[in-house]
Amino acid sequence: MWTEENNSLYKKFEFKNFPEAFAFMTRVAIEAEKADHHPLWTNVYNKVEIWLSTHDAGNTITAKDRKLAENIDKLLSN
Repeated sequence: MWTEENNSLYKKFEFKNFPEAFAFMTRVAIEAEKADHHPLWTNVYNKVEIWLSTHDAGNTITAKDRKLAENIDKLLSN
């Protein structure tokens, strides 16, 4: 579940191993590029953390963030 932290949507994902985490990040990168909306994220081995906010709107949460979060969640159900 995405949570609101410091004017961002935040979620931590955990995978079986690094290749699975990296594959997920690749799919997220494609979705982000399509939306022209790019996340702040970190990756350490099998963990990926993502923060979404809209810089053009003063670093706050907007509909663009909520839509990208929704699309990211859909990647996991496919």
